[in-house]
Amino acid sequence: MNHNGEHPNQFDLLRQRRFAPFFWVQFLGAANDNVFKFAFTVLVTYQLQVAWLPASLAGLVIGALFILPFVLFSATSGQLADKHDKARLIRFAKSFEIVVMLIAAWGFWAQNIPVLLGCIFLMGLQSTLFGPVKFAYLPQHLNERELTGGNGMVEMGTFVAILLGNVAGGLLIALPETGARITALACVALALLGRVLAQAVPLSPATDPQLKINWNPFTETWRNLKLAHGNTVVFRSLLGISWMWFFGAVFLSQFPSFAKDVLHGGEQVASLLLVVFSVGIGIGSLLCEMLSKRHVEIGLVPLGAIGMSVFAFDLYFASNSLPPADALSVAQFMAQPAHWRVLADLFGLSLFAGLYSVPMYALIQLRSPATHRARIIAANNILNALFMVVSSIGVGALLAAGFSIPQVFLVIALLNAVVAGYIFLLVPEYLLRFVAFILTRVVYRFKVRGDEHIPVQGAAILVCNHVSFVDAILLMAASPRPIRFIMDHRIFATPVLGWMFRLAKAIPIAPQREDPAAYERAFAEARKVLDEGDLLCIFPEGGITRDGNLGEFKGGVMKILQTHPVPVVPLALQNLWGSYFSRIEKGTAMARPFRRGLFSRVGLVAGEAVPAAAASPQGLRERVAGLLAA
Repeated sequence: MNHNGEHPNQFDLLRQRRFAPFFWVQFLGAANDNVFKFAFTVLVTYQLQVAWLPASLAGLVIGALFILPFVLFSATSGQLADKHDKARLIRFAKSFEIVVMLIAAWGFWAQNIPVLLGCIFLMGLQSTLFGPVKFAYLPQHLNERELTGGNGMVEMGTFVAILLGNVAGGLLIALPETGARITALACVALALLGRVLAQAVPLSPATDPQLKINWNPFTETWRNLKLAHGNTVVFRSLLGISWMWFFGAVFLSQFPSFAKDVLHGGEQVASLLLVVFSVGIGIGSLLCEMLSKRHVEIGLVPLGAIGMSVFAFDLYFASNSLPPADALSVAQFMAQPAHWRVLADLFGLSLFAGLYSVPMYALIQLRSPATHRARIIAANNILNALFMVVSSIGVGALLAAGFSIPQVFLVIALLNAVVAGYIFLLVPEYLLRFVAFILTRVVYRFKVRGDEHIPVQGAAILVCNHVSFVDAILLMAASPRPIRFIMDHRIFATPVLGWMFRLAKAIPIAPQREDPAAYERAFAEARKVLDEGDLLCIFPEGGITRDGNLGEFKGGVMKILQTHPVPVVPLALQNLWGSYFSRIEKGTAMARPFRRGLFSRVGLVAGEAVPAAAASPQGLRERVAGLLAA
């Protein structure tokens, strides 16, 4: 398994055995779920009228039965995925799918509604088993640089599969006389093909083979949620993903009514909305890798949240006062310019939802301990299911209270802004990475070289030249992990930047002769960072350069290495001298806003780590000087 190989882009993964069979297995599984669910919904809505299952409730009942196993059994399936080989579990899940689809085929053939409802529950159970395996499989086979792209592919594949499954299910069941039987055969064929491909999924050894399974779903669910709660960033990211499902479920559940009652379109218009929504999420998911420069870039999450609210907000205005019309065909619908705005808003909000969710999934996979990863993903599936249930109850309550569908969309847009703001204040890392993301793509064109030398795990000290007030933000953007900075206490008095560095939990340090207590406190805090296995960054010159030259390195690094002999990674920031944030204006910075234009090129070069035993201030300074000239 190649963990360091460079790949041109995420699509290259589709040619590799560690990813391709897994991708197509999950793609076929998602497609089959939706062929079956949608065909069954159409069957009981239009073809078979059953007194005890009115058409108006059929979609809700089918959705609820499918989600119920996620709430009940996610915790158990998370344990199984941590305890057993994931490839074997995938094969078992696909074999189980064949059995369920054979029973469902008989149900379609005999038009037996209770049997088909039972199969919906069993398919939900199969998906519950597959969910934790799916997301815990990726970090075992992809490295940090491939994780965003891999997740983007899976997310895009899932939504394309849902879309194709819904379209195929609707078309097949509508075939005169033979519809139910052909649907039955299609579901069995998809299950068989998925099982054949599952045979090619490479072995993925258990991450916690000694785990004792707790079969009580209720106590284990509670334990899983507590386990996820142990890591603040991971838990808040789980909540963030669940919120995205809440947000998406509102739109997906309202498409049929929205198309019919608000847009005055026929059934095909509802399908068009689903197509636009799915394509938007797919494109947003694929864009993540390009925008994140092949790292896990959580700075995209606030960008996604802002876009979701802006487009949902505009959707309210675009759809609030459309003139009444008879059931429009797709061609008639598309002929009206006002409807293009509705479609653009739907596309925009779904594209930004893709940008919002993919980095969160990648972050959870990267930051969860490998031994508990599947259980934490299981906790996410439980939360997603609960949020989707709350979403349908909430939307039902708003509609019952007399809200129109556009007004529901407006409420969700406002709620999304509040929830996003709350998450970003609770986890400042998202906000800081967003600022770093904007700074390195709009203010500067930022190029990083040698970033493979910045360790993905374990404690290390980073040493860097100090050229400007935004050095720390640029370093944040270059590292896939959070960095704690030791910084001159005076920088905290700078407006805005001082607030940001406090948010980033930077450690203020004062010269020993000025404030001995603050000096010692900074070193105690720095040692704690390394004890926790995190990255610590020091600017050994002791202050921002006033002439653009590299100053002498002070001995603070050596003081820390005496008690914590960790690797030291030299870094060099290039071309920042002369920028707005550097002290080029007679020793002062931020005096002339347009000193250099937007998009000016700056760079960061990382060198090979120096073992603690070989580190010295002079030696480290020479390494940084060498990188500056590179």
